[in-house]
Amino acid sequence: MSLLELDNLKVHFPIRKGILFDRTVGHVYAVDGVSLKVEAGQTYGLVGESGCGKTTLGRAVLRLVDVTEGEVVFDGTDLAKLDEEAMRRFRRRLQMVFQDPLGSLNPRQNIESILAEGMAAHGIGADQAERREKIKAILAKVGLPANALSRYPHEFSGGQRQRIGIARALVLEPDVIICDEPVSALDVSIQAQVVNLLEELQESLGLTYLVIAHDLAVVRHISDVIGVMYLGSLVEEAPSDALYEGPRHPYTKALMSAVPVPDPDLEDRRERILLHGDLPSPANPPTGCRFHTRCPWVQETRCATDRPELTDTGDGHRVACHWTAEIEAGTLARTRATGVEAVTETAAVAEEPAVADVVREEDDKAVADAQPGLPVPGVAAGAPASDASTAVPRPAEAPADERSPSTEGGGKR
Repeated sequence: MSLLELDNLKVHFPIRKGILFDRTVGHVYAVDGVSLKVEAGQTYGLVGESGCGKTTLGRAVLRLVDVTEGEVVFDGTDLAKLDEEAMRRFRRRLQMVFQDPLGSLNPRQNIESILAEGMAAHGIGADQAERREKIKAILAKVGLPANALSRYPHEFSGGQRQRIGIARALVLEPDVIICDEPVSALDVSIQAQVVNLLEELQESLGLTYLVIAHDLAVVRHISDVIGVMYLGSLVEEAPSDALYEGPRHPYTKALMSAVPVPDPDLEDRRERILLHGDLPSPANPPTGCRFHTRCPWVQETRCATDRPELTDTGDGHRVACHWTAEIEAGTLARTRATGVEAVTETAAVAEEPAVADVVREEDDKAVADAQPGLPVPGVAAGAPASDASTAVPRPAEAPADERSPSTEGGGKR
């Protein structure tokens, strides 16, 4: 049995409206039916563009947000059904490294106080002296000196603060650590140090990671299995090398084509897939396949009506697409542009005038034609209605008795 297993996990946030009578008028479908398994000692990478529900899924595993439906089974126990006290005890075995290292650390506490707080809450260490020695040992593992205990978060660099976040998770001796964008806020050189540190800690302590990121290069370096999310759903899952060598879902193909290649000749020859349109709102997701509004291979049948399930297609791949076999065989033609045309079509839609502006301009012209005597906003008196968009009203001339003496020919200077 897997150490961590999610079965049809759903997290829906209600949209409320009203002042006197608060009522629910809709939902944001942040996570909508995700199923995956994480084995002990494994690193599972979760990727996808911003807003696809990666962070919400990680928080739902820890019950930091309420689970709407589904199961979160950890070591045989469904966390979604536990009460608050039982869940608090389980959190010792499940910890999280947050995306913003500074925002996740209390600026009013020194490092010893931050790290000892969780230990005291879970009864780790007989007294303060024993906890201090354990904290020093953990700080040494993450590459921080012992004198960091008395310092405050603002006294450290970004990479050091992220190491403190990792140390805070390690002091509780967890089995699973959820890393939410652990290196996205760091410089490239510091990113490599933190990623290497996570790998070393996994080997020495036998940790299991769920790594949430959008940097595909980082995910490939650290992950054993990768899941790709789109608009709250898992669209593809495969071993790391297999996914990068042969992505099978249209969305994954577009993601992988965006990863730069260090070989200039290969970079010039390879195909770049540009998607049409923008990411739909999770409050009003498309029917059927969530990706069909942007998919280059969208078909008139099934795509807009039937939601595909994750299906095993061999070699460890699980893909949620109706036409995977046909796309891989090359028998299904593309129905949308994937080059520069996809971008120009989207830009043309964005540059169209707003409907309200067009209607307002037509109304002004209609009033000018029907009642010539009435002034029209933005049109000077006597100007033709057709010049409504270009005519500029002239300033009124001051009466002769109010003119400045300096402007008259015989006035005194």
